[in-house]
Amino acid sequence: MYARRRRAYFLLMGGCLVLFVSAWAFVRLWSVPVAVGMCVVAMVIPPIAAMIANRRGPDDRWWDDPSGDPQSDEWWDELDGKRRPGDSAAERERRRREEHGDDGPN
Repeated sequence: MYARRRRAYFLLMGGCLVLFVSAWAFVRLWSVPVAVGMCVVAMVIPPIAAMIANRRGPDDRWWDDPSGDPQSDEWWDELDGKRRPGDSAAERERRRREEHGDDGPN
């Protein structure tokens, strides 16, 4: 997932650079309004490239990863609806196995 987003980002930014450089290197010799238009298009590309590079994919777990602080993780799980107040660790593990179809260690 990360490689695909990174590749899309660099392709978009490369296209942006090509538009900008070609607009003022040789397109301006034929038409300044077209060169300005190319620069306007090039100006719109970087924010779109940043959004594409930073979007969350279906398999990405950026902000869902545990922080390492058990109390904080427990609190966030409860807020996200992953855990009910008063659940024991064994109950959470049983529910996780049911959701993921794990049989546990064999």
